[in-house]
Amino acid sequence: MAKATYKDAGVDLAQYADAMARLPRLIGRTQSPRVRKWDNGFAGLFHLDFQSPLFARNYQDPLLVACTDGVGTKLKVAAAMGVHNTVGIDLVAMCVNDALCCGAEPLFFLDYVALPHDDPALLEQLVAGITAGCVEADCSLLGGETAILPDLYAPGDYDLAGFCLGVVEQKNVIDGSAIVPDDLLIGLASSGLHSNGYSLARKIVFDIAGLDVGQHVDLLGQTVGQALLQPTRIYCRPVRQVLTNYRVKSVVHGIAHITGGGLLENLARIVPEGIELAVRRGAWPVPPVFDWLQRLGEVEQQEMERVFNMGVGLVLVVSPFYAESVRQQLARAGIESWIIGAARAGAKGTVWDEGR
Repeated sequence: MAKATYKDAGVDLAQYADAMARLPRLIGRTQSPRVRKWDNGFAGLFHLDFQSPLFARNYQDPLLVACTDGVGTKLKVAAAMGVHNTVGIDLVAMCVNDALCCGAEPLFFLDYVALPHDDPALLEQLVAGITAGCVEADCSLLGGETAILPDLYAPGDYDLAGFCLGVVEQKNVIDGSAIVPDDLLIGLASSGLHSNGYSLARKIVFDIAGLDVGQHVDLLGQTVGQALLQPTRIYCRPVRQVLTNYRVKSVVHGIAHITGGGLLENLARIVPEGIELAVRRGAWPVPPVFDWLQRLGEVEQQEMERVFNMGVGLVLVVSPFYAESVRQQLARAGIESWIIGAARAGAKGTVWDEGR
């Protein structure tokens, strides 16, 4: 009788070692001196504060902020395209943008990669995207886990999960409680679909319309796959710059990351009692990818607005006195923005303001 081996069961330890050997050069580019070196350790070590002129934070009452998310079925588009070095950016973005909503500084990131079999080249591409996202978000990739699960994933499939830890001074927490009537809503441009609604988008494009990832779409000026694989925008640097420039809480009163549920549902999460946030349709140009999807699938407008970000990936609720100054700072950072609505006295919630 042949003796059973781990390799026969679907896990090749030699290939696994090859994969692990490819990662340190990628991970190293994300790490600041706040990361304490521990080669071959069982965990990552990070200085919350760091006694140096460059990295000292001198926290008085710090709160740790934790977020986790994934990429979802956008991974199926990556697999169909054979392009795997961008979905890691999505993974980081979905976590750090959430942390940003309370004013936090992302500190470090952890990843979880699940594969059906050892694939060093694929893993390298995935981690290349994750490290690119970490560099853009100014956070360190502190560690992670690669799981080889031959009985759980079919060949060609894989999954990603991410975990972000950030910090914010308790006195600087942004939770929406400071929102008052006449505050303005600044919508920050998304880069496209980001990483939400892909079950619907894929059904429309591939099942209903019968398109292929390689087909060129004149309206979009790119292929189907390119349009669907556009990475999620990371807002950390420009928004952190705004928060740093205005060290008083009287400027930015709320931040909402526009993900599944669209503008109204995500804004509703930060509305205090006695305040209604009114969003004006037509206050910003909706990117053509959304119109394209809507027409292909004959999707009702309400459904589009519940599922997709419709071109606005993040919303800042700010004092009207500072609104244009904030927009100018965002523009200098390369982020297009628009005044898309306002806060007013009313029943707690969010509405579409068609007439104002």
